[in-house]
Amino acid sequence: MPVLNTASLPDLIFTVLFFFMIVTHMRNENVKVKYQVPQGTELSRLTKKSAVTNIYIGKRVGGKTPQASYYVQVGNEIMDISQIPSYMKAIREDLPPEALSLATVSIKADRDVPMLIVTQVKQALREAKAYRISYSAERKAMKK
Repeated sequence: MPVLNTASLPDLIFTVLFFFMIVTHMRNENVKVKYQVPQGTELSRLTKKSAVTNIYIGKRVGGKTPQASYYVQVGNEIMDISQIPSYMKAIREDLPPEALSLATVSIKADRDVPMLIVTQVKQALREAKAYRISYSAERKAMKK
């Protein structure tokens, strides 16, 4: 019975390891608000996630805040809705020209957030000329 040569096996393992290290996108945002996205049936996935800016709307995680108040988090910062246009303009200026057409804002809002807050966020995005908006939801289970 001939012996199997495993001398090149460590090279192969390290090659695969480096491949996954290069192509994996690590999450660099710490979510500071609690949200439970609504459910939907007609869902699609975002294609280019590197050009996506996430906006989280929900109740603050931890702390002693009133339960009725909702917070808006863009990136890693909780901010007032009036600060969103300047923040988004700064993000759009940092994007390369080819990524500008793919730049998308993903709104991840709690299912109980009043529509007034979502509308105010959308108005702020319109002011910043961020017209491509996506809403996050989870797939609704179909009844049998």
